[in-house]
Amino acid sequence: MTSGWIRHTLGAFSLDMRWAAAPGEIVTLFGPSGAGKSTTLRAIAGLVRPREGRIEVGGVTVFDSESGAVTPPHRRRVGYMPQDYALFPHMTVRGNIGFPLRGGAFPLRGMPQSAVASRVDELLEALHIAELAGRYPRQISRGQQQRVALARALAPRPAVLLLDEPFSALDLELRRALRLELKAVRDRERLPIILVTHDLDDALALSDRVLAVDRGRVVAEGLPLAVLERPSVARLSRLVEVENVFQATVLRADRAQGVLACDLGGATLEIPYAPLEAGAAVRIGVRAGDVMLATELPHGLSAGNVLPARVVSLAPRGFEVLAQVDCGAPFTAQLTPRAVQRLGIAPGAQVWVVVKSNSCFVIE
Repeated sequence: MTSGWIRHTLGAFSLDMRWAAAPGEIVTLFGPSGAGKSTTLRAIAGLVRPREGRIEVGGVTVFDSESGAVTPPHRRRVGYMPQDYALFPHMTVRGNIGFPLRGGAFPLRGMPQSAVASRVDELLEALHIAELAGRYPRQISRGQQQRVALARALAPRPAVLLLDEPFSALDLELRRALRLELKAVRDRERLPIILVTHDLDDALALSDRVLAVDRGRVVAEGLPLAVLERPSVARLSRLVEVENVFQATVLRADRAQGVLACDLGGATLEIPYAPLEAGAAVRIGVRAGDVMLATELPHGLSAGNVLPARVVSLAPRGFEVLAQVDCGAPFTAQLTPRAVQRLGIAPGAQVWVVVKSNSCFVIE
């Protein structure tokens, strides 16, 4: 288990963070660059000394500003993998992995050479890099370097593993493969993992729990889908690519019916009820995948919003098509190429925008 809280100041930037991660749990710090995620990891690792706070690793207090206790980084039982992996260029893969086992810090450090070799062999096999043991970092790929850096962080059997943007320089196929590797490590080692990322796919694929971080604060916490599918902060909504974000005005609040009617500046949208008065400003998010288009006026729907619109443009995005439509307010809808062809949707076509009320969410 690792947990703690810190407050720290870097120039005009103020950091105020709390976290906890249980054995076998992957907790993700998710947010934009400059939010304070990496500084939090560095504080846990002992590379940054916070202004105040308390940090526990494996049930041991490694920093306490009140008592003055400060455990140096090499004695904290922390496995830390920075963004650039920081492999030693003059050491082979085997040498890099075995390096943390030299000296006399936490449990596996200072072990006999035969035991060091055994632990390195174990990790080489576990991470599928045994054939690279005699090579140098410059002789292996970026994905292979990532595995070596992960093995080095795991070598001394840390009480917590800290990963700072571990997949940022890798292509999509390799990222997917290494996500599976990381989950296997989690299951095998049963240690808490704190992962820093601003990549939505990584956060959704890996996390047991997400702390959404913005401007040095945790602004949301919970299960990945609950936090990231409907982000409550504007900067996070941009980061997770919420395609439709509207500045709106509340027209009517109907608590009994469970809806707010909001003016988008030319179109009215019903969203789930929130305790806001008529005339209040509100920011609304709707994912493009939750926007449906119909070429005929639909009837008998549970969806609370059916708006006449005109197709402005179509743009392919991977295996999808983004349709820009105008219904008095601009909407983006996400369609399959088959749907576009089947419905005969083209720029200038008249359509109806269909949005379920509970697909809309308030961005504070």
